[in-house]
Amino acid sequence: MTIPAAKFTIIRDDTPKTSIPRGAVVALGNFDGLHLGHRAVIDAALAMANELGRPAFAVTFEPHPRKYFSPRTPQFRLTDETAKLRLLAGTGLAGAVVMTFDKGRAETPAHEFIERDLIARLGISGIAVGYDFHFGKGRVGSPSLLMSEAPRLGIKVAVQPHVDIAERPVSSSAIRMALAEGEVADATTMLGGPWFVSGPVIHGEKRGRDLGYPTANIRLDPDCGLKHGIYAVRVAIGGTHHDGVASFGRRPTFDNGAPLLETFVFDFKGDLYGQTLDIAFIGFIREELKFDGIEALIQQMDDDSAKARALLAAAPTAFPVLGEIA
Repeated sequence: MTIPAAKFTIIRDDTPKTSIPRGAVVALGNFDGLHLGHRAVIDAALAMANELGRPAFAVTFEPHPRKYFSPRTPQFRLTDETAKLRLLAGTGLAGAVVMTFDKGRAETPAHEFIERDLIARLGISGIAVGYDFHFGKGRVGSPSLLMSEAPRLGIKVAVQPHVDIAERPVSSSAIRMALAEGEVADATTMLGGPWFVSGPVIHGEKRGRDLGYPTANIRLDPDCGLKHGIYAVRVAIGGTHHDGVASFGRRPTFDNGAPLLETFVFDFKGDLYGQTLDIAFIGFIREELKFDGIEALIQQMDDDSAKARALLAAAPTAFPVLGEIA
C-alpha cells in the first residue's frame, strides 16, 4: 500500500532535509496543464510507490524553464504554479517538490542533479519520467541516462511513452494551440478534463448589469493565449459549481480595451467582488464581435446563453479535479 499523507505536502528549496520523507517515488516533469501524458507519468509513479510501499511525489520547476531561457518571449502557461499544484493534489500524490529554476539550476550538470537533488537531498527510491523529458545543463539529462544510472544508484526507473489521441501526441504546446484557436473540446480531450483559470473578481464598468447580464470580471495573465470569444463555462463558487457563459476579449462594441474575462453566472444572485473563482471552459460558442447597437448585442447575448446552457447540459459533471494545498 502507498503510505497515505495527512495532507498534500509541498517541499521547496528551503525545506529542511530532516522534514523530507525519505525513499519516496517521484514523477519528474514541468507538468504545465497536467495533461494525459503527464498523468501517465504520475500514474506510473503511484503504481511504483504502491509496489514499494512508499509515498509518491511530483518533482517540478518554478518558474517554468521557458521563462528563464526566453524571458522576453510571451509565455502562455496552461497552469500557473498554484493551479498546477492544485491539480497535482487531486491525483493521489502525497505532495510535490517545487525546485526553483534559476541560473544555478540551469547550469547544474545532469549527473549532479541526479546525485545531489534526487538522491542525496530527496533520497528517492524510484522515478517516473516521460520519454522526452530532458534536464541538466545543456539538456544532457534524459530518460536513457536515468535508466543507465539506476542499477548503480539502487533506484527503479519507469519511462512512459507518448500518449496519442487520433494519432497525434498529446503535449502542452498542442493544447496551447488548441486554446488559441478556440478548440476547447480538443484541449479538454488532451487534458483529460476542462482547462480552467482562477482569479479574484474585480470591479468593471458594470455595463453587464445595465444589459441584464451582470458579470464577474477576472483579469487573466497578460500572456494568456486563449482565443477571444464567447464560451460556455462552469464556475466554482463556495464549493459548488454553477453554469455560466463568459466573454474573453477586448469588448470591441464599447472600449476595445485590455483583455478581460467577463462571466455571467446563470441563476445566481450574490456579491462576488473580491472572491477568487475557478472557471472551467466547457465549450466555444463564437468569436468576439462588434455590434452596431445595444439591442443587437442583447439579442446575441440571449442566443449565446441558450447555446451555453445546451453545451453545459451535455457535460453535467465536467470540472477539473482539484485538491487542497496549504
